[in-house]
Amino acid sequence: MSAARKILIVAGLEMAIIGMLYGLVYAVFVEHQTLDALGATLTAGFLHAANGDLNAARASIGEYSHVAYNYVRHVDAHSHWIGLAMLLLVLGLAFDRVSFAEQSKLWLAVLLVAGSAVFPLGVLMQTWIAGPLPQVAAAAGATAVTAGLAGVALGFARAH
Repeated sequence: MSAARKILIVAGLEMAIIGMLYGLVYAVFVEHQTLDALGATLTAGFLHAANGDLNAARASIGEYSHVAYNYVRHVDAHSHWIGLAMLLLVLGLAFDRVSFAEQSKLWLAVLLVAGSAVFPLGVLMQTWIAGPLPQVAAAAGATAVTAGLAGVALGFARAH
């Protein structure tokens, strides 16, 4: 088994475990409170609006938006880690069919693994850090995965 194939399979297994553990911890310790907060802020917003207090309604809807934004990022990070892990595993199984030199395949594998780790982490960082850094990290990770997949597609196409 080539080094590139081993990297993809081992990293895929590790990221699947990380994604599942993160999802489990989030579901057990955070998700229920977050869903309660979503319902409470939305209800408060509608109650304030019904009572004619539009400033309080806007504040409640703004809080709902903030909680929903964070909730979606946590769920996205969990699902992307697992989804990208599955992609790495599938590619690892077929990676010996990529028609490039071993060094090039190794670089493609590293690019795919790095992007697959950085993209969900950048998404998750958006809940911790304000500003453009988390979005830049997520975009860089997504770009690395896309470039790696383009390289793999080219390598598969060259094999035929």
